[in-house]
Amino acid sequence: MIDLHSHVLPGLDDGAGDLDEAVAMCRAAAEDGIEVLAATPHVRDDYPTTPEQMEQALAALRAAAGDSVRLVGGGEIDLAQLGRPREELARFALAGNPKYLLVETPYGGWPLDLPEKLFRLLAAGITPVLAHPERNGEVQQRPELLEPIVAGGTLVQLTAASIDGRMGGRARTCAATLLERNLAHLLASDAHAPSVRAIGMGAAVQALGDEALARWLTVEVPGAILEHEALPPRPHSVRPRRRFFRR
Repeated sequence: MIDLHSHVLPGLDDGAGDLDEAVAMCRAAAEDGIEVLAATPHVRDDYPTTPEQMEQALAALRAAAGDSVRLVGGGEIDLAQLGRPREELARFALAGNPKYLLVETPYGGWPLDLPEKLFRLLAAGITPVLAHPERNGEVQQRPELLEPIVAGGTLVQLTAASIDGRMGGRARTCAATLLERNLAHLLASDAHAPSVRAIGMGAAVQALGDEALARWLTVEVPGAILEHEALPPRPHSVRPRRRFFRR
């Protein structure tokens, strides 16, 4: 599997606290079947990560973690930070691919200018990957908010813990709805801690109950981003609607 969202870099945000914890997260990811892990620290007012900090921490973790997992860079960019110079945003590119940027969905409310900010990225040749919208209360009530955004070219990344139930019933139900409506494209851990339960995606893959869809979400789409290739089409699912997840 390929995990394009984690907070594994030590000391930059609310993820790994030190290098030992970061190495433990890498090893736990490998144990869960993750071969590539994107280190995507928060870039926002309370965690004003710079490209230099991300790059230096990534180099140090690569040296400490060895070949347990392939580490790639990135950043989880707050909406308020999208006005940064394009060359600076490019250094936070998801998995090092300058055509993609991981954008954080706010947990509360739905900013009226969110679609406009995503459109500006698209107009600049950058595809936004919207992280964990299923955890937003407004999206849980009105998942159709994502329809024009996805139609315009934005990708949606779901959190593994939403699918396997660790984020609660509302996030789980919303994630299922987004999958049913073809409004989700990737699955990632958004890991902040070293235990397999915290970082892994295996339980979510099993909960999906659809091998082809799970592979598309965790291997094919993130792999295309990683390798700078065209995105593959979504496989046809034979599972009935409203029965994506296994308990």
